[in-house]
Amino acid sequence: MLSILILSACNDASFKEENKATIKTVKTTFNEKVKKANKKSGEIHFYLPAGYEIKDESANNIILKNGSDTYILFINPQEDTSSNVVYHATVEQYKKLDTNETFTKDNKFGFLTIKQLDENKTNELIIGVGGAKITTQIKTSDMNEDSKAMMQIANSVKYTKETKE
Repeated sequence: MLSILILSACNDASFKEENKATIKTVKTTFNEKVKKANKKSGEIHFYLPAGYEIKDESANNIILKNGSDTYILFINPQEDTSSNVVYHATVEQYKKLDTNETFTKDNKFGFLTIKQLDENKTNELIIGVGGAKITTQIKTSDMNEDSKAMMQIANSVKYTKETKE
């Protein structure tokens, strides 16, 4: 019984530490200079870090892969980088989020949500800027590392059609 309690405490502490580091990384990356777009999907231009590839595309969703990890990049081209519509639609889907952080800078709105999915250290990580968000299911130990690339992607989304932006 004691060993189960100790292991549970270690798992929780691990999530707390990784969560804190992830929040810091996402906020720092949000405030950095936006990466220049190097990929295009329809009228959407965005930055894709090394190792990531486009697996599938539709009007508002781009499926990305990096190794065995899958990411969904959702874009609402009607919303500019200052919009919080996608954020509110995202958080309304959950009764409780383990992390719910927002960031603003220079009329730009960003967010990070994390929902622990199970005891096996799997989490749903969602990072967004304005009308773009990227979602993945990820191990706790990978959250901080992947969050930087995810924010770089979401932060870089640009539309070639005339929009509010």
